[in-house]
Amino acid sequence: MDRECYSLSTLPGTTALFRDFMETSASSEPTRLRRWYPTDPFSMEWAGSSPVLEAEQRANLADALAEQARGFAAGPEALANIESVRQGAAAVVTGQQVTLFGGPLLTLLKAATAIRKAEDATQASGRKHVPIFWMASEDHDLAEADQVTFPSRIGERRTVETLRLGLQPSRPLPVGALRVDDGGGAGGERLESALDRACELLGWAPVCDLLRECYAPGATMASAFGRLLTRIFAAQGLVVMDAGSRRFHAMGADVLRAALERADELREALLERSLELQGAGYHAQVLVTPDHSLLFLMDRESGARRPLLRSAEGGWKAGSKSYTTADLLEVLDAEPERLSPNSLLRPVFQDAILPTAAYVGGPAEVAYFAQCEVLYRSIPGRVTPVLPRLMATLVEPSIASTMAAHELQLPQVFEAKTDAELAQRLGARAMPIEGKRRTAAVGNALEAELEALTTYMASLNADLGRAATVSASKMRYQMNRLRRMAANFEVQRQASLNKHALAIMMNLFPEGHLQERVIGGVWFLARHGEELASLLVRHAAGECSGHQVVYL
Repeated sequence: MDRECYSLSTLPGTTALFRDFMETSASSEPTRLRRWYPTDPFSMEWAGSSPVLEAEQRANLADALAEQARGFAAGPEALANIESVRQGAAAVVTGQQVTLFGGPLLTLLKAATAIRKAEDATQASGRKHVPIFWMASEDHDLAEADQVTFPSRIGERRTVETLRLGLQPSRPLPVGALRVDDGGGAGGERLESALDRACELLGWAPVCDLLRECYAPGATMASAFGRLLTRIFAAQGLVVMDAGSRRFHAMGADVLRAALERADELREALLERSLELQGAGYHAQVLVTPDHSLLFLMDRESGARRPLLRSAEGGWKAGSKSYTTADLLEVLDAEPERLSPNSLLRPVFQDAILPTAAYVGGPAEVAYFAQCEVLYRSIPGRVTPVLPRLMATLVEPSIASTMAAHELQLPQVFEAKTDAELAQRLGARAMPIEGKRRTAAVGNALEAELEALTTYMASLNADLGRAATVSASKMRYQMNRLRRMAANFEVQRQASLNKHALAIMMNLFPEGHLQERVIGGVWFLARHGEELASLLVRHAAGECSGHQVVYL
């Protein structure tokens, strides 16, 4: 068996909305979420239903994509896919924030899912579908973008290490526009140091040469990220796009215009949807306030990107500056790249540019699609289907062998939360059979006697019953303490248990977080080479409606 599938209920931190979206959609029962998600993501009913762009729009889009693709050193497969867009192909789209060295594993999982869904949709509908990766390059969250984490060792201790370039821009530019050697006077040295340390942690694998090629002095965060992702999925023809330019913003100008001219109407619809979600027992992924705006405005002088807030008088404010709607429409006509959508409007803006058949998103994106559905209905009048990305934990052969030796499965790793707790559980499993029998027998007997005694005491007198319950809890605590002491003895007696627990936890649940959200995707590429991309595409078929464990 090369994979396992676990219910989302075993995952820490899963929201109720996303869990219901996955579990009810995958079942044979009609989902109650269809009012917010019109399309079943586990069927192919969405394939072939995307809008067909006008010939002029297709040509303009294909020209812009091709220009960027050549800058990313795209291969013939991606360029052929762009020509398919020119000829009327549909798109399966995904996206992610621009992040150092490709960011966490989930970036690769998103791209692999878009590729697989495009392949499946082409086969199901007979119409060509192309995978497109939308780089979120206009974000200003530098702290989140300038980092990547890899497994490491400090002496004998396994840990994870986070690398940063320490970018120090002279003005608040979008993250994608920052040069990778923009670290003040020592920017070049910091870049070289980060690359050297990354290659050391990656074992000087061939992917290190690719990192150095992409993250060369003078490259921007967006161009480096785009080049890296294009090369990783070159054989699959992934089309990577940076929509931060004037050209792309002009293509989506109608959506930005609607957000300005119909701001109050759209805000009220979003507020109503938030209340609807809360009334159904969920929460709104994106907080919508009475002065909420769907847009950001980039200051021409400073480059700062600020939210456009609606004023009580019907005007707008961005920082300390005030604008009328007419002012902003003039900006849109002359400099559309200065206006950018927020997370709720971004999918609608994206689909005004691309012939999107479906969007592939993670748990948070799927959740906020329940909100931006009202924007889809109000602006383009068509709701784009959202599909869940592959959610997976990749297990190295050595870790798989260790888990098998201890008869351990991934949900038990999640339950343990820390390597110390996991080591204690391994110690309990490692106890001699006789010790397990004795503690189990005593524990079972104690539980039976305490249950009978507290029931009897309660029948005599309520206060006596409460006192008996408190005393019984103390006895259970002491029994559990004896179990822990026995398990800890085994951990101390078998030094390998601590090492095994630490290795498992660091690889599969680092620092109490899902592997896909912490460990950099290129770490797995360093260990498994070009075959990893094809492996992830194969596992993104959607046969698992929960979390997959993929054995490498």
